Amino acid sequence: MGYLGMTMKSTLIFSLISLASVSYAENLCCSYPCENGGVCLTKGFNDYECDCTSTDFYGRYCEVPTFTKRIKLWLKPSPSTLHNLLIGNKWFWDIVNSIPFIRKFIMKRVYTIRSDIIDSPPTYDNEHSYITVDANYNLSFFTRTLPPVPIECPTPMGVAGQTKLPDIHELVQKLFVREKFKPEPRGTSALFSFYAQHFTHQFFKTDIKRGPQYQWGGHGVDMTHVYGKDKHDEHLLRSHTDGKLKFQTINDEDWPPFNKDVGVEMKYILPVQKDNDFALGHSFFGNLPGLFMYATIWMREHNRVCDVMRKAHPDWDDERLFQTGKLILLGSTIRITVEEYIQQLSNYNFKLLFDPTLLFGEPFQYQNRVALEFNHLYHWHPLMPDDFNIGGTNYTIKDFLVNPKLVIKHGMANFVDSLSKQNAGSITVKNHGKYTLAVVKELMKHGRTLRLQSFNNYRKRFNLPAHKSFQELTGNKKLAKVLENFYGDIDAVEFYVGLITEKRRPKAVFGETIVEMGAPYSVKGIMANPICSPKYWKPSTFGGDVGWEIVNTATLKKLFCQNLKENCPEVSFKVPNFVEEQDKPLDYCDGDCQQHGGEL
Repeated sequence: MGYLGMTMKSTLIFSLISLASVSYAENLCCSYPCENGGVCLTKGFNDYECDCTSTDFYGRYCEVPTFTKRIKLWLKPSPSTLHNLLIGNKWFWDIVNSIPFIRKFIMKRVYTIRSDIIDSPPTYDNEHSYITVDANYNLSFFTRTLPPVPIECPTPMGVAGQTKLPDIHELVQKLFVREKFKPEPRGTSALFSFYAQHFTHQFFKTDIKRGPQYQWGGHGVDMTHVYGKDKHDEHLLRSHTDGKLKFQTINDEDWPPFNKDVGVEMKYILPVQKDNDFALGHSFFGNLPGLFMYATIWMREHNRVCDVMRKAHPDWDDERLFQTGKLILLGSTIRITVEEYIQQLSNYNFKLLFDPTLLFGEPFQYQNRVALEFNHLYHWHPLMPDDFNIGGTNYTIKDFLVNPKLVIKHGMANFVDSLSKQNAGSITVKNHGKYTLAVVKELMKHGRTLRLQSFNNYRKRFNLPAHKSFQELTGNKKLAKVLENFYGDIDAVEFYVGLITEKRRPKAVFGETIVEMGAPYSVKGIMANPICSPKYWKPSTFGGDVGWEIVNTATLKKLFCQNLKENCPEVSFKVPNFVEEQDKPLDYCDGDCQQHGGEL
């Protein structure tokens, strides 16, 4: 009995261990068999099913479209076809842009089609490969568009590729290190580069102390980069008189006050002198003069708006003037971002339009959660040149670091004029400057820690076909071979690596995936802002007709020129008179750029 009992017990333990091993090693969902948004659900240890609910597909893998879906797919043009239509036929788009109701009809379709791609409410968090309650309610996390790769999968990308990802240092050396500056071929200016950085810092708020999956603030365009991260900092930055922010006058221009007189938290990457330490809404903005420039111009605009509103409403107190000024700046920011910043990114001949009323009556949810993938996608450090020419004086990026006084030295008009006339860098392979390499290494580590799915999986999630080969991804034989040596399988390429190494679209700033992913995140994030909702979007929100006019006529040029005492300088996201060259294949070289150029 004792022997039999021990034997039966041993057999039971062995069986349990074996089952556990099968569970660990054979999660069949690791191969991502479900297509078209179907959700893979394991059934025991050796089977799974695909939940095709609400996908308009059916079948074992959700691979068969319904009749209605088949018709829609047949009629729907591909992203490449749409892109080529929008960047060509300028005569046609000039006509469209001149007819308001047609332009509004198209813009409404842009809003709805792009925003519908983003899940709302959010579905995944960074700790589970399946839906949880916390995915919606835990606002301290970035949300996830795709769930993490299950930890029990045989490879970091599921089943594709090797059991160990390439060494990050080797990846960075081969794919990211700038050997020769590559200018952005569409003529995007350095003024654009700093706008991108200053705008996105208000909603990409990684809380590194807690971990790369955490964020420390709100999930949208909230103007914290101007008014401070919380009410405490906002209180310190306010003058508490006539609604205005604190300022000081140097060389007959208004600038933010020294931080010794305010006391907000500022974070610097290098030691800083007291006369270079200014009190700004965002703790990082003192590190680069271009960010200090935007912090200053928004401070001036807020105070200018408060003066305008005080004349219109002499009965209003400091608090009402401040809060209304903040709303007006929020509206102005979104209009400039849509109609000028995103316009430059798209390079479309169709003129984008910011008009929240186009969504009134539509089934649109006015809520937004910032996705981790959007944060990773927006690491556009190649935009930064190696040096800057300001008013005829050349500064290296090292000279720029933690030196906001350069803007005061040259004056706001001269500084913005110089940035408008200088080419930004190209967001492509081998174009990260040396001061950004540490950032990209950390980004790669974070992507692995949080188990981001493969680049091809994200393409499929955003209705793009998966790349079938490294050559198809890059358009460059030499780079394709380098990637193949690193990953072995096209379905094992990491998310950020794929974004940077993908060949550029015709007449575009980026490759296809950055655009087709970034546009839905951007549209949803901007149009879900409370001021775009029917209860907010009305003249009374902005202090009546005067404030309403400011919001509805805001431009980048007016932002600067209405806050300068001298003549208006060049203010442009595109270098003036820039002549675009013919589109060229992606350029890649490894230590031999000067001798041979990119091998195709």
